[in-house]
Amino acid sequence: QVQLVESGGGLVQPGGSLRLSCAASGIIFRVYAMGWYRQAPGKQRELVAAITSRSSTNYVDSVKGRFTISRDNAKNTVYLQMNSLKPEDTAVYYCNAFYEAYRYNYWGQGTQVTVSS
Repeated sequence: QVQLVESGGGLVQPGGSLRLSCAASGIIFRVYAMGWYRQAPGKQRELVAAITSRSSTNYVDSVKGRFTISRDNAKNTVYLQMNSLKPEDTAVYYCNAFYEAYRYNYWGQGTQVTVSS
């Protein structure tokens, strides 16, 4: 049974920081590309950051220089360090695991991030 469990969301003031974690089980974590998506009310889900199995990364333009994605294959965990948070970063953040060879695609349950004063 595949599980992706996110943690680390919460309420933070503008300019603050949060670190999201996603612990994976039931998959061979090291071969999966991992991503963080977000969905704000009334908006489509968007890819925020992704990291390949070889640790290449990419980011949506709006978070470049503020967010950092990383992975620890020994802990089967992917992280999203979010700095200089803005109110427009408010959304539910979802962890995603994708294995291209077989098109396996899994989602976590989401964690709420609210940036407000």
